[in-house]
Amino acid sequence: MSKPVSALMGAAYDGIVRVEECGLQGMITLRGDLASKPVIAAATGATGQDMPGQRRANVAGQSGLCWMSPDELLVLVPHGEVGDKLAAMTKALGDAHSLAVDVSDARAMFRVSGANAREVMAKLAPVDFAPGAFGPGDFRRSRLAQVAGAFWMEEDGSFCIICFRSVADYVFKLLKVAAQPGSAVGVF
Repeated sequence: MSKPVSALMGAAYDGIVRVEECGLQGMITLRGDLASKPVIAAATGATGQDMPGQRRANVAGQSGLCWMSPDELLVLVPHGEVGDKLAAMTKALGDAHSLAVDVSDARAMFRVSGANAREVMAKLAPVDFAPGAFGPGDFRRSRLAQVAGAFWMEEDGSFCIICFRSVADYVFKLLKVAAQPGSAVGVF
């Protein structure tokens, strides 16, 4: 069996912010009634995090729950624990109408951090990143220029971004261009 590797092998760039690929991250898509007891038990049991509200992410370290849609969560777990977590989730779901699938190898994750993080993100996604409009724990599915992506603010000045692995190089290059030295416009 081959050794798992991240999409860009930990690529990083320093400009007006730090852009870095986060490496391997376990990700499970969970579809179902987000208010049902089995779905709540499966999600919270796998991560130790509370269920997120609409457009929110509850993440600590490599474990978390991200609201993707009214019937979908992205469950984050350490990469090496995906198999065990998925099995436990499947058991907790029982006969509930649901779907839990390991999507770890189909996704890539990046972090943008620094004083100009809001500005870099605003260059790429049609979201209001102004303080008061987007804050820690806020989550969105949107576009990053020409591709689909999802992101949340970890804390002021730090965003995590998830995209399809197939477009990881494109997203990394987008973030690098948006973070070029001298490109700050002072919007935030």
